[in-house]
Amino acid sequence: MATRQFPSSEAQPVVTAAEMRAAERAYFARGNDSYALMRKAGAAVADSIHQAHAGVDGEILVLCGPGNNGGDGFVIADLLRRAGRPVSVTAMRAPESYTGDAGEAVKTWLDGGSVLPFDPAALPKAAIIVDALFGIGLDRPLEGKVATLIDWVNRSGADIWSVDIPSGISADDGRVLGTAIRAKHTVTFGWAKVGHLLLPGKIHCGRLEVAPIGLEGDLLAPNHATWRNAPSAWLSLLPQPGPLDHKYSRGHALVIGSSDMPGAGRLAALAARRIGAGMLSVAAPAATLPLYMADQPGIIARPAARADDLVEILMDRRVSAVLVGSGLVPNAAAREAVITGLAAGRPSVVDGGGLTAFADRPDDLFTLGRGDIVLTPHDGEFARLFPDLGPELGKLARIRQAASRARSVIVLKGADSAIAAPNGQVLINDAASPYLATAGSGDVLAGLILGLLAQGMPAYQAAAAGVWFHAQAGLALGPGLIAEDLPGAIPGLLRDLDRPA
Repeated sequence: MATRQFPSSEAQPVVTAAEMRAAERAYFARGNDSYALMRKAGAAVADSIHQAHAGVDGEILVLCGPGNNGGDGFVIADLLRRAGRPVSVTAMRAPESYTGDAGEAVKTWLDGGSVLPFDPAALPKAAIIVDALFGIGLDRPLEGKVATLIDWVNRSGADIWSVDIPSGISADDGRVLGTAIRAKHTVTFGWAKVGHLLLPGKIHCGRLEVAPIGLEGDLLAPNHATWRNAPSAWLSLLPQPGPLDHKYSRGHALVIGSSDMPGAGRLAALAARRIGAGMLSVAAPAATLPLYMADQPGIIARPAARADDLVEILMDRRVSAVLVGSGLVPNAAAREAVITGLAAGRPSVVDGGGLTAFADRPDDLFTLGRGDIVLTPHDGEFARLFPDLGPELGKLARIRQAASRARSVIVLKGADSAIAAPNGQVLINDAASPYLATAGSGDVLAGLILGLLAQGMPAYQAAAAGVWFHAQAGLALGPGLIAEDLPGAIPGLLRDLDRPA
């Protein structure tokens, strides 16, 4: 059977504007020419446009900003013109006012070209519009004439290409700064920027292409801390059974279940087993256990009505990982279950009601933090645990501070899920399916992470792999999926992964 090729199988660095600028300075310090780099960047965009629209005629309009992003635009316009395309250019500055590399690019364009007024009324209707207004350094809201032009572009119906990042999107956190281009294609250089992968910037980028223009990985700091989540980030640690393995050696996962919402625990249990846990026990009130057993006769049912029952179950040293919170009502009993589960010292996942139970006393949870604990909040649960870490900080700053404070791995769930370790390392999972927005989906994710922890995978990598499998299952199943479908997609994904020898 052929191995399925997954998109973005390599974990790639993701950079901020400051990190990109530092890498460029290091590149130039090695004696490389800055204008030559601008020409390479422009050529990468022009080639992509030319190939995507091969055999298609139509006017191309290039919008040039006041800085080097505008210089890229003039290079792109010149190269497309040389390829026989009809090209027009408008610019935010008078052509003679450009200096440096951008000034050189303007001179090349003006050798046979002209610059139109920066006014929608003076611009032609174009089939393709190239947004080279602002690059990754933008840090203020757009307004006035440029905001008017951007709104005109977004209404134009043209095929919109953005250079580096859609103008109006913060490269550091994906925020819209006043207004922003809604591109169908974005071509960036060297590495993806944080704003390409986080919402709402991710939506504005359309299809993202990262063009290699000679910037190498060693230009980044050796301890670079932000990466794109992909199999190469954790594949070497993904458990793989061998000929001497048996059900006990493949890990014994424990789900602390609920009589209020038993479906959550059932979904988590099935997911943990599908991802490879050799044994799975459910601890829940005795009257509820038949519900867990009905469709999963392979699980072990452990009656647990009191905290003492749970303590006794956790005395079994074969239990190698614990999930607590899925389906639990956020009350004092849930808090006690979390405290008991974490006190047992096993790798653990805390989800759902187990998190919200600490909303009025989050430090009680954080004092139990360890590097082998994974907290899996969605935005609402995160806000209850970390009320001072609001969206204005940006997603990566929020999750890094939260993981440090909680002393645990944190998965902040969403269409742009991020995974943070207490040491500041972050993986961004930009692959997502809108069809995962269905009840029980988060319980499946918690179960996937549980199953990997039970098999001995380190918490940070287990969380990242669980998020990746969850997202890929959602993409594979597509429209009509319900949470019950997700665990069944896992075996195929495991089969198709290209594992190292």
